[in-house]
Parts: sequence; structure tokens; C-alpha cells
Amino acid sequence: MIEKGEFDQQHKAYWCVVSGSDIWLVDGELPLGSAQEFGFSSEKAICVGHYQNLPVMWVNEQDVELNLPLTSLRECLAFPEALFLLISKAIQYGHMAQSMRFCPICGGRNHLNHNQLAMQCGECRTLHYPRIFPCIIVAVRKRDQILLAQHPRHRNGMYTVIAGFLEVGETLEQCVAREVKEETGIDVTNIRYFGSQPWAFPSSMMMGFLADYQSGNVKPDYSELSDAQWFSLHEMPPVAPEGTIARALINQTLADIKSTSY
Repeated sequence: MIEKGEFDQQHKAYWCVVSGSDIWLVDGELPLGSAQEFGFSSEKAICVGHYQNLPVMWVNEQDVELNLPLTSLRECLAFPEALFLLISKAIQYGHMAQSMRFCPICGGRNHLNHNQLAMQCGECRTLHYPRIFPCIIVAVRKRDQILLAQHPRHRNGMYTVIAGFLEVGETLEQCVAREVKEETGIDVTNIRYFGSQPWAFPSSMMMGFLADYQSGNVKPDYSELSDAQWFSLHEMPPVAPEGTIARALINQTLADIKSTSY
């Protein structure tokens, strides 16, 4: 990693200019060039990793004098995974810098510690690292069908799998069973880990699972969902986009259904 003081105005790099869960893109791609080319100050930039042997630099939009057009991180879902994860890292660091400006212990003013990539209190010197919110996301299968739900925020008719936040004192498997039960009214079994994805909206970690139907009838919790139902392989609605762990879970479940003969 490039140490503070080593990066100068002439270094070529990828630039993650972030605000909230938004990022600056040029022609749909992460900008590549030097700080001098873009009119940035290298003093405000921090290296969060490397992509294709070039540094990936994080800088907050408020530290850039230019008025740059920003777009949602969702526009980067089709990027190579390694690059998407670095962009997500920059956005989560940006969220840390914005949301942890004051020490929760003594109320002192926090400042970014460049060596630790954490916020440090100027009074009690406590280090505050980025907060990561653990979430589960699960695809449920019932013989040759998959359980999909629609959220009120999905205006385009998109359906996806069940997700929710982990509660205190709860295992991931308990969280899976609880969220499915609360949101759809059914019980699941054979809960098994699938994979994970950082989800910088604003700072979550999605932990994916597969599960099988055990019992109950689908009764959507309309305070959370606008619909939930079983779908067969040949009756699929619009679903979560490629690049999301939700889509990977759906694809895996459909592949499992195809490979099984009833």
C-alpha cells in the first residue's frame, strides 16, 4: 500500500470520489488518471488497495473543489468483483468519516487516523473503526419452486429473496429462520451458508444462505413487503440484477431445481 506522503500529484491511479453511497464515474467507468489531471489534492487522498497494479484512491466529495456528478454504487454492479469491492471499501470509509465525527465515549472531535484508517478522538485518543452491519439474505426452495418477495421500494416489479439484519445474541442461522418466519410466515430447515458480499448502503455485510421449506403457508408481512409467493422455473418475475448476492442465490437455487428431477 502507498504510505501517506508517498503519493504525489503525478501518480496515475483509480479515483473513488464518494458521498454517501454515491460515486463519481466518467462514461460509466471509474476515473483513471493523476491528481494533477483531475485537479485534486493528493493530500486528501488515501489508498484503499490496488487494481491492475495501480492504486485505488479514496477521497470524499467534500474535499474536492470541483462540482462532480455522482451516481449510485448500484451502477457499478457489473464491474469486475475486485474493483467493485474496492469501490465499496472507499464508500464505507467515506461513511465512517461522515457518521463518526464525534467520539461516542467522551464527545470529543474525531479526526481520520491515516495509518489505522479509523477515526480517532482528539481528546481521549480512542480509535473508532468503520461500523459494519451484519445482514442475512436467504433463498428458500420448496421442491421445484423458489420463494421470492417484492418490497414497496421496488417500483419496477422486481422480486428478490428474503433479507434482514442480525439481532443481538442471535446466530446467523437463527436470524435466517426468524426473518423468513416474520416476513412470510413459513418455517425453513437445512439452512446452509452460501457466500457473502459487502453492501455499502451504507455499510452492511450481506451473508447469504440457502434453505429448504419446512412448513406453513406464505402470509406476507405487509409492513415490510408488498408481496411474497412461490415461483416455478418457468414463471419467474423480474429479479435482482446480476452482480448482487441476491441474484447469485436465485441463480444457484434455479440451477439446483433444474438438476433435480421430481
